[in-house]
Amino acid sequence: MADTHGFLKVRERELAPKRPVALRLLDWREVQERGDAAVIGRQASRCMDCGVSFCHQGCPLGNLIPEWNDLVHRGRSREAIERLHATNNFPEFTGRACPAPCESACVLGINQPAVTIKQIENHIIDEAFARGWVTPQPPGRLTGKTVAVVGSGPAGLAAAQQLTRAGHTVAVYERDEEPGGLLRFGIPDFKLEKSLVARRIEQLRAEGTRFRCGIEIGRDMSWGELRRRFDAVIVATGATVPRDLALPGRELAGIYPAMAYLTAANRAQGEGSPSAAGKHVVVIGGGDTGADCVGTAHRQGALSVTSLAIGKRPGTLRPAGQPWPTHPTLFEVSSSHEEGGERSYLASTVEFLGGESGAGGGSGAGGAVTGLRVAETGFTAAGREPVPGTERVIPADLVLIAMGFTGPEAIIDPAFRLPPAQAGAFARERDFSTAQAGVFVAGDAGRGQSLIVWAIAEGRATAATVDRYLTGATVLPSPVAATDRAFG
Repeated sequence: MADTHGFLKVRERELAPKRPVALRLLDWREVQERGDAAVIGRQASRCMDCGVSFCHQGCPLGNLIPEWNDLVHRGRSREAIERLHATNNFPEFTGRACPAPCESACVLGINQPAVTIKQIENHIIDEAFARGWVTPQPPGRLTGKTVAVVGSGPAGLAAAQQLTRAGHTVAVYERDEEPGGLLRFGIPDFKLEKSLVARRIEQLRAEGTRFRCGIEIGRDMSWGELRRRFDAVIVATGATVPRDLALPGRELAGIYPAMAYLTAANRAQGEGSPSAAGKHVVVIGGGDTGADCVGTAHRQGALSVTSLAIGKRPGTLRPAGQPWPTHPTLFEVSSSHEEGGERSYLASTVEFLGGESGAGGGSGAGGAVTGLRVAETGFTAAGREPVPGTERVIPADLVLIAMGFTGPEAIIDPAFRLPPAQAGAFARERDFSTAQAGVFVAGDAGRGQSLIVWAIAEGRATAATVDRYLTGATVLPSPVAATDRAFG
């Protein structure tokens, strides 16, 4: 236990400072500053090492949180990173891009602010890289078996690293020009700097993982041919089909899925097209992707940024229906929202305005978007509906639809059949295998849109299943949560 009286002596929750808003809007560097080691140690001492540590229940990876909290408090950083890497291939990604359900499940959180688990995790991995403790771990021998991983997001990278270390020859196919998937092209640098992604990719390469970028399976190579070339195939393509908003005026120019906007900005370090420079921007959707759009638009020089959420503004305290240790829906102010803009709740978009009629008229048959007609959201027996007579017009030159994703892109190949399951994801068994021998599905492609921590957990669990399929047994760890709650 970190300190038997730590949570009694240190009751305050201290977080690392963020760079000043005026300064960080001038660049694309990470918002969060490095935490002070003394503060991190004090915060780690608050961990209670509970008889039943519910932080494990909250973390799909089963991170050994009380163990590495204790080690951080004692200044045993080298052992802390070993514990952290035992369950998590990429803690620098989860420490920055995960909403930390472990903290929501922290027992201390029942009557005190939860332990700053996410910040401590970041400190452990950042110190480990700074001290040169993170090195390639190539296999001692090769099995002669080959595995193709399609998709280089967190699920694909985790599966590839585990299988490479087990001695299999792994090739990762990525249709983009660089590996990393959402980590590289979907998440802005101010949240996750791309140097961190490149650093991990180099580690995987040094261990023996091969990357085949600029190759789209289904276009440059058929899925059936891929299956014939390799002993096993892991489909980790993610859930990339955006949820659209089919309303009058949707055909107007200047309306984009959020990920198309973020990807363009990431490729060009914020200077790509479409750009928010000199425009009134409206983001439809109040989640993390919408917040990333807000921060990107600010840095591009938007005249105004408005976020619309169709539902009610969440409260600041746990709802009765989401008791501890569940991960509650709470009102949160992200770093992007700190930087400005307006947030509007109970806002139902009715129509996109533009064309020849302008912001005050109808949707028009062509031209660019100039505004949105929005009404207050009402709740009826049929669901959420716009309330008549509450309409208002919001000027907009750029509209970003950040309403999530419906599932993976379909695979159309008679020699490689992966039927859809619930929510459009690919059908699979509890061990991530499919009806097609030697084909497995990991991450959002089989789970539907989810969290980065779930993607890594499923990548690790799928790797264990594939290793067992190829060799008859496995010593690779498989996160229990990923297997037990693969469809939860």
